[in-house]
Amino acid sequence: MPIDIWLIYVATVLALMSTPGPSQMLMLSNSAINGLPRAWFTAAGDLTANLIQMLAAGLGLATVFAASAEALTVVKWAGTLYLLWIGLRTLRRSMKPISHSASRRASLRALWLQGFVTSAANPKAVVFFAALFPQFIDPAQPFWPQFLILSATYIAIDGAFLTGYGAGAHWLSQRLKGSARRWLDRIGGSCMILAAVLLGMKNAASR
Repeated sequence: MPIDIWLIYVATVLALMSTPGPSQMLMLSNSAINGLPRAWFTAAGDLTANLIQMLAAGLGLATVFAASAEALTVVKWAGTLYLLWIGLRTLRRSMKPISHSASRRASLRALWLQGFVTSAANPKAVVFFAALFPQFIDPAQPFWPQFLILSATYIAIDGAFLTGYGAGAHWLSQRLKGSARRWLDRIGGSCMILAAVLLGMKNAASR
């Protein structure tokens, strides 16, 4: 892939990620509540879903997803409700006495699942990747090497964004103690709820 084409692609992806979405809000919340090292499992879940969506796009399954309107609706709203439930549960836990706060950390499996479900709740991402990648692929060259470069670049940039959000939230959480930390947990729960609202708005707009 020519370097100039790749640089244009990088600039396009950076522009697309300039506005925080549900995955970034979830990373903020989980980093503040669970710490950055554990929140990396949330990022891993998100990127795993992205990889599956990219592979589906690469295999030409975008038309299948686009044609399955009912399946799309079920998956999207299930993910939205799951994220809303996690946010409400986090808020409820933040209301408990500080002595109970040690149990608030989620398991690594749960953190990974939250990231995966949040990203997978937007199965139209398959259509997005199927529309984005062809803009930068030369049909005269082998498809899969170009596809792998585009996919790896997207994952690297997305991972860097998620890590940046998580690092900021983790840094803040390390400097807050006692009741201030409980308020941070409440903010984290609110971020999850906001992420669910953003997903819900996207789902409603796509109907």
